Amino acid sequence: MTRSAPGADLGLHRVLEPAGVLPQAAWRLDPDPRLAADEVRVDIECLNLDAASYRQLSERHGGDGAAVRAEVCAIVAARGKMHNPVTGSGGMLIGTVAESGPESPLGLRPGDRVATLVSLTLTPLEITDGLRGWDGLGERVPARGHAILFGRSIAAVLPPDLPDELALSVLDVCGAPALTARQVAELPGPAPTVLVLGAAGKSGSLSLAAARRAGAGRLIGVVPTLAEEQALTRSGLADLVLRADARDAVRLAALLEQHGGPADLTVVCTDVPGCEHSAVLATRDGGRVVFFSMATSFPAAALGAEGLARDVTMLIGNGYQPGHADHALDLIRQEPGVRALFDRRLRTESSGGAR
Repeated sequence: MTRSAPGADLGLHRVLEPAGVLPQAAWRLDPDPRLAADEVRVDIECLNLDAASYRQLSERHGGDGAAVRAEVCAIVAARGKMHNPVTGSGGMLIGTVAESGPESPLGLRPGDRVATLVSLTLTPLEITDGLRGWDGLGERVPARGHAILFGRSIAAVLPPDLPDELALSVLDVCGAPALTARQVAELPGPAPTVLVLGAAGKSGSLSLAAARRAGAGRLIGVVPTLAEEQALTRSGLADLVLRADARDAVRLAALLEQHGGPADLTVVCTDVPGCEHSAVLATRDGGRVVFFSMATSFPAAALGAEGLARDVTMLIGNGYQPGHADHALDLIRQEPGVRALFDRRLRTESSGGAR
């Protein structure tokens, strides 16, 4: 155990290269299991790769699970964290607290089973089992090793009333519904129209439910496949479900014109790149766009809005909002439509079916 150094709560002492940057921006972190006084060491049970990162890895290797597993191991070994160099994203993990430093402000005790609510892109990480228990065919990655949490890290003790896989899936995206609800509440005028791209996914379904609770009027969900259209329709979360390619800006805008015009708020929850212009064109002048997708190109979004002469406020989805974990867990408990979509996704992943 070492005394906390200046900046330890930010993890500065864990940065190996380049010097002078914060852990998320660093190329390589030090996952040494010896703790500073305000750190916590977590024994890993599983990682949960974010959707954009997993999709990129799977597509790169043509769905070859062994190759995906090997690349994830290589990334963690090289970088001391799970930080996909292509997508710039990582994911989160669950595990058991092994040791908590005496100055840690996180309130965690040895034996607590927790989910980290900060990205794996800034979490020092060491894998010790070669991910032998993972077939490389899904986002949930059984793993052994350890992770280090800083004083500014965020973690939630896993709720006893929900299965681990479900709680992990919810907590992985819990920033999305919290920020969506805030934006709905802040928009001028009553009952805004909210459009969600990728509406049948984890963050998309939670965002729809959060928007409804926050006072949204009309809810529109966009999905890419017939199966997702049917599932979202059955859930009752959206007033209108549109099956469309969220990358086809012109066609999506035309569909919206047939159904009342652009939205007041558009929330992007897709896991594919190329949806920036669609989101801008689907939003009315004076409206807002929230990008929760890690596949987003923010230069494309900004320059696209300029080129389309669209006066929209664009926000980067921050994974942290006060109370975001409790808010998301409440939605999964209280909203049957959200729970149905999450259960469907987990069944599909466990059976190795289409994602």
